Amino acid sequence: MTTQELDFDRSLLGVDHDAGTYTVEKDAIFSFCQAIGETGSIYTDEDAAKAAGHPGLVAPSMFCALFVREVGRPDVNLKFGRRSFRAGESIETMAPIHAGDILTAKLRLKEVYAKTGRSGTMAFVVWETSFTNQDGQQVAAVQESMVRRD
Repeated sequence: MTTQELDFDRSLLGVDHDAGTYTVEKDAIFSFCQAIGETGSIYTDEDAAKAAGHPGLVAPSMFCALFVREVGRPDVNLKFGRRSFRAGESIETMAPIHAGDILTAKLRLKEVYAKTGRSGTMAFVVWETSFTNQDGQQVAAVQESMVRRD
């Protein structure tokens, strides 16, 4: 099965969708660091972050994954398989995210493709969420893959 044979809403491919605005809270950075075991001083000590040249606490690179969980996605109407599950996530950090930043998220359907393996054919739906700070600088991109199969 090829991508051309998959039945889904192709009008969504490559189209940006507003995915929300998020304020990076200092307490959320502290909680996130505690949850993942991050102990680096620029993430846990505001004075150390400022001494290192940052305007405030720095959020760990995986921090945007918290916001991605809140993003609603349009239905791609994929006519394939009966079961759906997450296949993975990757995060690319372009610039530091600081406490107090206001991030704007844009969601885009990046690709839909079929792949056949030992367990049969699966369809992958790949979304990318990009985050831009209040200065218009892209700070992160999160790519998520979902799988559909019988």
